[in-house]
Amino acid sequence: MPIKILFLSDINSAHTQKWALALADKGYLIRIFSLNKNKSDWFKGIPNIEYTIGERGFDVAGKKELGKLEYLKALPELKRVIKSFQPDILHAHYATSYGLLGALSGFHPFVLSVWGSDVYEFPQTSFLHKSLLKRNLRKADYILSTSNIMAIETAKYTDKKIHITPFGVDLNVFKPMAVKHPFNEGDIVIGTIKALELKYGINYLIESFEILCKKHPELPLKLLIVGKGSQETTLRKLCKEKGIEDNVKFTGWIKPEEVPLYHNMLDIFVALSVTDSESFGVAVIEASACSKPVVVSNVSGFEEVVENGITGIIVPRRDSVAAANAIEKIVLDKKLGTSFGEAGRKRVEKLYNWTSNLDDIMAIYNVVLQSQKL
Repeated sequence: MPIKILFLSDINSAHTQKWALALADKGYLIRIFSLNKNKSDWFKGIPNIEYTIGERGFDVAGKKELGKLEYLKALPELKRVIKSFQPDILHAHYATSYGLLGALSGFHPFVLSVWGSDVYEFPQTSFLHKSLLKRNLRKADYILSTSNIMAIETAKYTDKKIHITPFGVDLNVFKPMAVKHPFNEGDIVIGTIKALELKYGINYLIESFEILCKKHPELPLKLLIVGKGSQETTLRKLCKEKGIEDNVKFTGWIKPEEVPLYHNMLDIFVALSVTDSESFGVAVIEASACSKPVVVSNVSGFEEVVENGITGIIVPRRDSVAAANAIEKIVLDKKLGTSFGEAGRKRVEKLYNWTSNLDDIMAIYNVVLQSQKL
């Protein structure tokens, strides 16, 4: 009989989809209990993955935590799913919302993955929020974190051991490759692949690009901004105000399978997030896996995945001048950029190989199941 895992997680999250598809491929039977409606057919034709939406089909996407009391409305439906599916493991992704549902379900073994804002921001809201997080962590049998730095933050609210399970990349997919160039041959393409939201600091990238363009008008500099989000109109307007719009391309939303292609369109990958809820930096290791030099801000998740001066350059957050100087250094020294890219690829091979990371999570599942037999 296959091992049955019940995920409590957002069906539309790329992280949820990646874990589910990989585990299903390994023979696990996955059921996803989500409170957001499925927006694509990403698991169509895969018999090992099933999907259940919470009762009444409400959509909690984008709502603030205080408005998420609606999660509790889904508890009776969750208990019905547990009774019918009879999972071997209940695995909640996100410690405060889906984690609350998992804690209230009373099911064991209960595995809880922290994701970022659930431990960085949620407990700072009030004493009640902090107490709720502590309770959810206390109810979990195993606690997982994608990064060491986030595990340290989580440890402020629990005495339990926190297991590190990096969200790595498939090195057969994310790799250097020849792709069709988005601009003219010979152009120097700087860019990012992130949601266009305030916390990702893309305005600082635009400002640093303007600084470079003014300092080096002789260079064929281009900026590629990949992704969609609430700030797109504002960011386009900023480019126009800076007079650089002719050298900037916004792609809008791209398909997940196109992400490796866009990484390979860049000469330098830049991520200037301004908040520590950037708990790991998947896009950064994707870029490194494609042998791209990276420039990142000094948020904790990036500091863990980037070796400063070896795989890229770490700059102070909210500092466009520092970012411009770092990008300039790589632009003017091609050997340095190549060195950063090659070292980045080797670092990903060593620490963030998805195959190894998947083996780690399956090993934890086996330990969880064995502990239930004792």
